[in-house]
Formats: sequence, structure tokens, C-alpha cells
Amino acid sequence: MEKEQAEKRITELREIINRLSYEYYVLDHPSVDDREYDRYYQELLQLEEAFPQFADANSPTQRVGGTVLEGFSKVTHKRMMLSLGNAYNLEDLEAFDQRVRNEVEHPRYVCELKIDGLAMSILYQNGRFVQAVTRGDGTVGEDVSANVKTIKSIPMNIDMSGEVELRGEVYMPKRSFEQLNEQRAQNGEDLFANPRNAAAGSIRQLDSAIAASRRLDAFWYYFVNASEYGILTHHEAMDKMDQLHIRTNQERQLCENIQQVWEYIQTMSEKRNSLPYEIDGIVIKLDQLSDQEHMGYTVKTPRWAIAYKFPAEEVSTKLLNIVLTVGRTGRITPNAVLEPVRVAGTSVSAATLHNEDMIKQKDVRINDTVIIRKAGDIIPEVVRSLSEKRDGTQAPYVFPSNCPICDSKLVRFPDEAAHYCINQDCPARVVESMIHFASRDAMDIDTLGDKKIEYFHKHGFLNTIEDIYHLHERKDELLELEGFQEKSVQKLFDAIEASKTKPLEDLIFGLGIRQVGKKAAKLLAKRYLQIDALMEADEEALTALKDIGEITAKSVVAFFAEERNQRLIAHLRSLGLNMTTEKDTALESSFTGKTVVLTGTLTQLTRKEAKAILERLGANVSGSVSAKTDLVIYGEAAGSKLTKAQQLNVATMNEATFMEEVNQYENES
Repeated sequence: MEKEQAEKRITELREIINRLSYEYYVLDHPSVDDREYDRYYQELLQLEEAFPQFADANSPTQRVGGTVLEGFSKVTHKRMMLSLGNAYNLEDLEAFDQRVRNEVEHPRYVCELKIDGLAMSILYQNGRFVQAVTRGDGTVGEDVSANVKTIKSIPMNIDMSGEVELRGEVYMPKRSFEQLNEQRAQNGEDLFANPRNAAAGSIRQLDSAIAASRRLDAFWYYFVNASEYGILTHHEAMDKMDQLHIRTNQERQLCENIQQVWEYIQTMSEKRNSLPYEIDGIVIKLDQLSDQEHMGYTVKTPRWAIAYKFPAEEVSTKLLNIVLTVGRTGRITPNAVLEPVRVAGTSVSAATLHNEDMIKQKDVRINDTVIIRKAGDIIPEVVRSLSEKRDGTQAPYVFPSNCPICDSKLVRFPDEAAHYCINQDCPARVVESMIHFASRDAMDIDTLGDKKIEYFHKHGFLNTIEDIYHLHERKDELLELEGFQEKSVQKLFDAIEASKTKPLEDLIFGLGIRQVGKKAAKLLAKRYLQIDALMEADEEALTALKDIGEITAKSVVAFFAEERNQRLIAHLRSLGLNMTTEKDTALESSFTGKTVVLTGTLTQLTRKEAKAILERLGANVSGSVSAKTDLVIYGEAAGSKLTKAQQLNVATMNEATFMEEVNQYENES
């Protein structure tokens, strides 16, 4: 075949295959059978091999995966990928509607399914797919183009010049999820908890062939720069995406008022479980793009959209047993072993019971029929037992008096609900303390995960935190272990070495001091600046700090009073770990130095985001209202905390005023 003929046929075949892929993967209505599709594909493959000068990274033959990456490069989004405010009931939606109507006449809304997957941005330049980037922190994400290209419903070419940026959700269909877990079970691998985690894990595979095998899909719900192309409304933008063969979710609906929105939510709530993919809510957006621009944005969320979250699903199952686990501080946690049951899209076979008091309060017994749900659609919890279904085989649970691992006597400290194993040599505590030390919120040794620590402990390489920093001395022994190669071992050593420069607050948190969480560790680091100064602090000085109570103060003093912990600090210092921090220069604002309490439902920020903003502006965020509180910021449905603030004559501020001050500060800085 002549070169000119080959080029023409290659172009023709690519167009045919792209059209057939659209019919199959997007329309679900193929016009040819698999055999004919394969014939076109094989012909294209042979021509591309015979004429490599016509190679194209966006060819259908390049979507099968096979690229192995060293890692994912960071990409700064051209336009921030913001999260959405949440609504949980009709009243929340009506409040959102009222805020909109205060600024927009006759608003119309588009309702869409909130796909439970991984948020993604894709970019086309002059009709060609060029990049796919995860949301990340909203400002910076990761380039996962090689893996996203393996999703066959995503066109590599569109009929549109210029730049086109689309936002959407990469997800794993329910059937793909079930098949993947079946395969992992057969291979003896850990199962994915839910389709969302499976999708996220697949997209972050360094080998794109693995991502391709996972049968991911995607829906696209936002044409970011639609107005640049003369498009006036969101629903028109979605129609345009359909014309471009971009896969959108056809369950969307244009609504004239909030009542129609609520009716749509009721309809989709009933239909939710029959869908071939997981959804966790409904997204409501202002339709007119000019109205969206007028409403604008808060620091983290668009003011013209909101996400309605479905109520937690409750199901009944049998409680088969109660087993205890031992944490890094020796804390004993009772866990319910359940007859497997599907809740919010995943199979649940265990749930935490927290402590002895909760078991007694809920009167939970072995062999009980219990109601369970997922808190926030994530963490399984036992809601209550159904005592009316008891058959006489149940009896009140007697909490053990000895550690299930080392058989040491358990201790319950005054004013605490939990029991503790105080044997510091308890094998469970040893492993859990190292897992905590290496975790992301502590020293962030990302190549030293739970399973690897357990494995190294089993083989005698890790028995103390200090051993982590001596692993490099046993390199030859590590390389003899199955699955450990020179490259991966060196990567582990590099991550361990890098952790030595982590901030003091991360080290304090990583030490696993009882009662000292991430917030307390940060506070202690800011106050004392050096580990030595913290080690010398007494209970009185510690209790004088805001948010450090008597129990935490006693725990800190007791920890550093132990000779083995003093030796640990000295050893880590000799190994070169950072033991100091610079004095924090807090940003000056109207919140600087104030103790602030957040209460009620915030609609423009999550509670975590609001807390982070306040801390950045120099405030100390507390969880309870007292005479020492300077300010209470309240959202919708604020309750007892707001009432108490008013009784104590503590200053209050509603969310709208708070956001105005924050936005003003952001603009000035």
C-alpha cells in the first residue's frame, strides 16, 4: 500500500473506531458486533506498525495501557477545582434557594446525580485530548493522563477548536467493582472497601495497563469555559458536551423552582439502588451562567451550587461476636463482628463499638439483631439492637479484664471511658505505635505502610520506632525477602531519610502520646518550639494552655517522665531528626488571638475548612463554649452552643458575615 493510501486509511479507521466506541461505551447501542469492531481494530494496528510515521498518541490503539510511570507530576489547575457546600434536608435547600433569590431574579436549577468517584479535570487543545488532572487540593493536582486515556468512553478527539476544559467524575461501575474484588479474593489480596476507593486506587496505578484492566468509566458534568463559546446556560453546555460525544449523565433535569428540585431528589432516592453505579447525593446548580458569575465563590465553594447528601442508609443484620483490638496507646477497642450485609454500596462485616459504656448504653449483645449504618456514608457503626427479636441465646456482654494479646491486666483511667493495656512491650502496641509513627499525619513515610511494618516486625527487622531509622543497615537482608528489589528498597530508605526533616508537631504527634492528637501536637510545638522545653513542662504550665486539659497535661508529663521515652528522644536526636520549630508569625486579622467556636450547619464551607481558615488568621478554634470564648460563629440550625453564648454574653457572628470578613481579608492579602 502506498504511503498516501495508508495515511488516508489510518485516518478513516480511527474515525470509524472512535464512532463505534462512542456507540458502545456512551450510547450503549452498538451498530456492529464485536467481530467487526475487532476487524477494524486489527487492520488499524497492522497499518500503524507498517507505517510508524503516522503514529498518534491519541489513536484508539494507544488506549490499552502499558505505560509505566516513575510517579505523577504535579499540575497547577488553570481554574481552581472547588468543593461544594452540603444540604441535608428540604430546609437546607430552601435556605440555599433564598440566598440565590436575594441576588438573582427567577432562578432555574439543573439537578444532576452526584457520582461517587474521583473528581477529574480534562483538557482539550484544538480538538485533541492533552491532559487529565486530579482535583488534589483544588489548586494543585496530579497528572494522570496515561491512566485516564484507558477509559474508552472518553474521546481522544472532539470537533471543537481552541481550549476546552471539562470537569467530571471517574468512577468504577458496580459490576466492575464486584469482578475486581472477586479476582483479588482469588489472589489472596485485600479487597477494596467500595467502588470510590477502587477507582481512586486504579487511577493512581503507575502501570497504566493495570488501570486499563479495571474497567473504569467517567461522567462529565461541567464545561468550565463554556461562556467563551457563546453558551449561556449550564443545560446548553451539557447538550453541547453530548454533541461532542462527551459522556454526560442523562438523568439530569432542569427545574423551575426548589420544589421541583425536591421532587427530583425524591425520585432519584428511590431509583438510587437500581443504578449501575454509586451515587451519594444530588448536585443542584444555577442554570444561567451569568447568574453563576454574579453569585461568585467563597474561599472554597461556588455560591451558585450545592450538594444534597442522602441520609445514611440503615439495615439490620446479626451481631456474631465482639472482639477487642489494641491500639498504639494501649487503648482497647471492642468491635462487632457482623453477618455480612450490604450498606451504602459495600459489604459490611464489622463495626466499632467504641468502649464498654457504649455497649452497656445500647445494650448490645452477641447474637443480637442490630441496626447498622455508615456514619457519613463511610464508617460502619451499630445504631441500636432490636431487643424484641431476642430468642434467649443472648446475654449481657462482660468486658474482659485482660489484654487479648499479651494477657496483661487492663486499666481504666479516671474520667475515661476506654480501657488500656499498659504493657509497653505488648506486641500489638509495638506494631501499632510504629504504624502511627510512619503514618501520613505523623512522619509521612509513605512507602512504609501498615502491612510492610507488620511484615518487617514478623521477620525481626522492626521492634521499636528507632529501628525504622536503622533499616538501611539491614539492606542485604531485606533484599533477600520475596518481593523486595534494589529500587523499591532504596525508595523506602529515601522516604525514611526525608522524614527526619518533618516539623516538630509531626514528631510530637508521631510519638503516640495518649490524648495528644494532631491539634494538640501543633499547639504544643508552637508553644514550646523545642522538644526539650516540652519535656520539662509541668502539669500546671500545660493546663494553662488553651485546649490542653488536665487529662492531656497529665498524659504528656507521664510520657516524658518515663526513662524509655527519654531514651527514645535521645536516640532519634542522634539520628538527626528535627527537634525544633520556628516561632509562628500569625497572620494579623480581626480573629487573631481569639478563641472561636463554630456551631450549626455551615453552607459555604465544611467545618474543617472553616477551622483551617480561622487558624490561618490567628484564631484558636475550640469545641465548646465557655466564659473564655471570644466569638461564636454560627450556621443554620445552630443549637445549644449559640444559646449558651447568648446567655454568657459572648459575641456571635453568622456565617454570611464571617464569609464577608474572610473574603475581604483574602482580597487584601
